Amino acid sequence: MTLDEVAARLYALPPEEFTAARDEAVRAARTAGDRELAKRIGGLRRPTIGAWLVNLLAHQRPDLIAELTALAADLRAAQRNLRGGELRELSVRRRELVTALTRETRALAVAAGRGVRDALPFPEVEATLTAALADADVAEQVRLGRLVKSIEYHGFGELPRPQLRLVHGGAEEAEETDDAAGEEPPAPRPGRAKGGLVVVEPGASPPGTAGGREAALAEREAALAAREAALAARESAEEREAAERHEAAERRRAAKEREAAERAEERRRAAALRRQQQAAHRELLTARTALAEAEAARTAAEQAVRLAKRRVEAALAAVTALDPDG
Repeated sequence: MTLDEVAARLYALPPEEFTAARDEAVRAARTAGDRELAKRIGGLRRPTIGAWLVNLLAHQRPDLIAELTALAADLRAAQRNLRGGELRELSVRRRELVTALTRETRALAVAAGRGVRDALPFPEVEATLTAALADADVAEQVRLGRLVKSIEYHGFGELPRPQLRLVHGGAEEAEETDDAAGEEPPAPRPGRAKGGLVVVEPGASPPGTAGGREAALAEREAALAAREAALAARESAEEREAAERHEAAERRRAAKEREAAERAEERRRAAALRRQQQAAHRELLTARTALAEAEAARTAAEQAVRLAKRRVEAALAAVTALDPDG
């Protein structure tokens, strides 16, 4: 028995079963004489409901978690390199994947014994999966399936690196030599050669016609990247707003479902009560009918007894009259 094996089993359990199972694992490790393992198992912390749901997904659907991890790498690469078109496409895939994983988590929770209408923290699941898409460390924690609490990530993607170009100098080096020959050197300007290299800041033009064209192209590329980054930020904000609207709609839908379920339960109870009342009335009618029949039978029997007695008395009188000595 290893810590990884124990942790995999414990963190797949519902939180309400975690503590008892962990304590039992600690006792088993001590009985086996492995005090170090017992200590490490005892240090495992009970997960929240939201963390358990993500752990459940990691343990039972590792294929989906692998898909999440691969998409996270693609998203970070697109964000880092400011590939706006690819970033938009990946953002659509991100929304679809998070929705699909949350839906699968709901199914796994029901299979694990939770009610279909139980109020489970699926927004925390979505937040943790979104954080895994943005942060490689979080993605690894999700993959291991040992989360203790859900994770929330503010923002999305990595910050872009500064875009600086290094241009090998030639003419500039000659200009530096002329300066050294006796002319007063001009004031430093962006793009001035230093040691055979020219550092071109955004917006600055290196010397020469070809360099100017490169600078113009770089400016256009920077402007496009800025627009794509702004678009990605706007899409992220829209996604958060959509998620909040979705959450509110889910709460309203859940409330309506609860109300509908309560009304259905009331109707069921009322129908059951009516059936019980009808059955009781039928039983009462049957009992009264049986009583009336019994009373009628008793009356007929009493009349038959009286008639029989009179016949006996008449017969006895006749016998006596015919045989006075008898």
